Amino acid sequence: MSNLKNQNVISNSKTDVKYRSYCFGVSIIGFLQKLPDIRIYWSISDQLMRSATSIGANIIEGKSSSSKREFIKYFEIALKSANETKFWLCLLRDSKLSNPLLIAPLLKEAVEISNMLGSSILTLKGK
Repeated sequence: MSNLKNQNVISNSKTDVKYRSYCFGVSIIGFLQKLPDIRIYWSISDQLMRSATSIGANIIEGKSSSSKREFIKYFEIALKSANETKFWLCLLRDSKLSNPLLIAPLLKEAVEISNMLGSSILTLKGK
């Protein structure tokens, strides 16, 4: 692949919420695999895994919607999942159950995905 094509793939991936949410889910899985297998982590890990992977799953569901209204609804659900994911990441960070340096890039990506989804929803609603 030429450098130009590589640059297009990179620039498109920065604005492709479907691609970024998938990569984010993979990153969350990798992060969770590093947490200790201790009871205190189980519930938080489970909730974080569900909310983080739900973002991409709902975007994919939305892409195959039968109406614009249904499409918007799936994006709204994805946004709610992204916001929930931020909650669980902040809880891990602030309770000092995990290294804040490991959580910071994940939290940053969750915020960016949330912003992309929110902006998309507003555009789709014509606001």
